Amino acid sequence: MPDTATISPPNLTIGHEHVVTAGRIDVINPATEQSFVAVPDAGTAELDRAVASARAAAVAWRATAMADRQEQVLRFVDVVRDHLDELALLVTLEQGKPLAKASGEIQAGLAYCSRYAEMELPVEVVRDDGDERIEIHRTPLGIAGAITAWNYPLLLALWKIGPALVAGNPVIVKPSPYTPVATLRLGELAQEVFAPGVVQVLSGGDELGRAMTAHPEINKISFTGSEATGKAIMASSAASLKRLTLELGGNDAGVVLDDVDPAAIADGLYWGGLSNCGQVCAGLKRLYVPERMAPDIEEALAAVAATVVVGDGTKDGVDMGPIQNHSQYERVTSLVGDAEYQGADVYFRGKAPEGPGYFHPVTLVRGISDDTALVSEEQFGPVLPILTYRDLDDAVARANDSDLALGASVWSSDEDRGVKVAGQLEAGTVWVNQHPMLSPDVPFGGVKQSGIGVESSLHGLLGYTDITVLRVKRQGVKE
Repeated sequence: MPDTATISPPNLTIGHEHVVTAGRIDVINPATEQSFVAVPDAGTAELDRAVASARAAAVAWRATAMADRQEQVLRFVDVVRDHLDELALLVTLEQGKPLAKASGEIQAGLAYCSRYAEMELPVEVVRDDGDERIEIHRTPLGIAGAITAWNYPLLLALWKIGPALVAGNPVIVKPSPYTPVATLRLGELAQEVFAPGVVQVLSGGDELGRAMTAHPEINKISFTGSEATGKAIMASSAASLKRLTLELGGNDAGVVLDDVDPAAIADGLYWGGLSNCGQVCAGLKRLYVPERMAPDIEEALAAVAATVVVGDGTKDGVDMGPIQNHSQYERVTSLVGDAEYQGADVYFRGKAPEGPGYFHPVTLVRGISDDTALVSEEQFGPVLPILTYRDLDDAVARANDSDLALGASVWSSDEDRGVKVAGQLEAGTVWVNQHPMLSPDVPFGGVKQSGIGVESSLHGLLGYTDITVLRVKRQGVKE
């Protein structure tokens, strides 16, 4: 078990200067329910100072050749990688996930940054003839504000920092007040690479987030979180017409076809739904299975669930940590209790450590209806409801009957059949025989109320740019 006694609070850094705030935020370790560090609580004064620093840096950063910006991003990747173990421990202490998974989160974020540093924004020539040359250029937006969620604090920060910088924008990152520690440390490491004001991290509460979305000198907000907060951000950003990327909640459905081998897909189904303690926006949250196959699928899922060790993520042999915060723990517990009250069968309830910590047992539920809150709402915890169907068209219609549409999946031993059904599902990403799988070269985002815009890929990079058209009239050409 790593030594956690020497954890010191990272600094709030604005323009390469450490800033002391009047208040501080206690950060709770969800495995112990105890504060392990206190971080600065930034407010509007610190935000204004950070924006001024970013504005001062913006002209030079925009003028920096894209190849040089990419080279600096890659240097940043190297610096972060050199501190991987330190950062992984901070993620585990504040978020709860096992150390190996925290390390994997960071490495995934660095892979995204590295891939952005290889992308180009070529000039598109629309016309080049005797009359006129017309070019489409991609130009920086200005200051980018990045607001991240508590389920993957460093992955989400790196997702947003990489494209913002490559596209030529200074970036101000606000992590969740539940998980600010590792991101603040990331901000400190960024100062070793970038000029003052190019990358800044501000820890603070919800008021800071609202101030960022309303700030007239922040030109873009990239947000990951709930759809309710996303709508509030959209309203707050309207006055200055900020550009927005909103990756919001999901209530992803998985549809299992009647040609599968339950044992062969059980592991994929389980971890597709319950990785990161079920705290995954695009995780599988409701599973539709053929009625006649339900007993075999339920048994296969329970067999996988029985192998999962729940506990403190700093300890060896742990597969799943706690729910990240008390409020979310209470919500998940309430949803399960409500489902049981309405007659659902909790047919598998795993073991959870006794004593302190927001540990919730792995929970598999059957005999449940679509209008139960555990199914109709995003539960965001280690609980998977299993629903049955007799008619495949009915299963597809039920899967699509949601305002949230981040991801969905189809499971079949016949690839062509799986792809055909996938084409009927409404979601930003539809997977076949996997859920979820993300890659730096593939856009990720939702439809319906699951968001606006995408992260990742060239499409994600373009979201940090404006279009500027250059039209050159040839000399000597008469009107």
